[in-house]
Amino acid sequence: MPTFDMAGPWTLHPQVAVRPEPFGALLYHFGTRRLSFLKDLRLLAAVRLLTDEPSAADACRTAGIHDHELARYRAALATLATSHMIVQRTPPSPTEAS
Repeated sequence: MPTFDMAGPWTLHPQVAVRPEPFGALLYHFGTRRLSFLKDLRLLAAVRLLTDEPSAADACRTAGIHDHELARYRAALATLATSHMIVQRTPPSPTEAS
């Protein structure tokens, strides 16, 4: 399993669409034409929060994921990163942040 930087900033890939489903959500990457199924509502919430939070760990905590559960969610996020559903984002420069 590849390593995943929980302390880094992440976001959905710009070519990924999230479609809510009764079981959770479907992620579709228009560039690679890959599908991912998210069957865990807290994982779905964390993925949706990635853009707004300073790190993946913060997105998980905001989604209600406890510290003792982070290893499991790190593995799921690593899989999403490997399939390019989520990508690292560049933190805003100091001039953009103001």
